[in-house]
Amino acid sequence: MNYLAHAYLSFGNEDILVGNMISDFVKGKKKYDYSITIQKGITLHRLIDEYTDKHEATKQAKQFLKPAVGLYAGAFIDVVYDHFLANDTHEFINNEALKTFVTETYHQLEKHENIFPEKFKLLFPYMQSQDWLFNYRFLWGAEKSFGGVARRAIYLDNGIDAFHAFEEHYTALSECYHNFFPDVKKFCLLHL
Repeated sequence: MNYLAHAYLSFGNEDILVGNMISDFVKGKKKYDYSITIQKGITLHRLIDEYTDKHEATKQAKQFLKPAVGLYAGAFIDVVYDHFLANDTHEFINNEALKTFVTETYHQLEKHENIFPEKFKLLFPYMQSQDWLFNYRFLWGAEKSFGGVARRAIYLDNGIDAFHAFEEHYTALSECYHNFFPDVKKFCLLHL
C-alpha cells in the first residue's frame, strides 16, 4: 500500500499514523528510538505490506502490470490501490470527506516533524505542498506517482508503460482493489 492507504489504516491514531508513514525510512534498531505506539505504527506498516503482497487480489493485480514493469509491478500496484481508495465512496463519501481526512493527516504529521527520519523529513514538505494524498484521486495524480516510483527504480526509465497498462486494465484493477481492501482493513483492526 502507498501513503494514503497507510494513513487511512492508522484509524485516526496519531502515533500509529506517524509510525505507519515513516516506516520505510526507519532501518534496523532505529525503530526503538521511537515511542512504543510509534513503534507499533512502524510494525503495522510492515505487516500491511506483507499482507498486501500475499493477498490473492494483489497477485492478480500484479499480472496486469508485469508485462510493462516486471518485478516492479507491486510498487505500482501500491499507487493503484491508493487511487481506488481515494475514489472509494464506502471509505470517503465525497471529495470533501477525502479532503478533510488528508488535511487532518498532514496536520497530525506536522506536529512530529522533529522526529522524522531525515529522508522522510525531506519528502514530507513535497507531499504536503503538492497534496499527494488528495491527488491520488485523479488519473494525473496517479500518473505523477507512477513517475515517482519509476525514478526510484534502478532498472526502469519511466512509469509510462505501467500507467498505460493501468489505464488499459482499469476496471479489472478496480475489482482487485475492491476484493482486497475490506480484507486488509479487517486485518489492520486485528493488529492495532
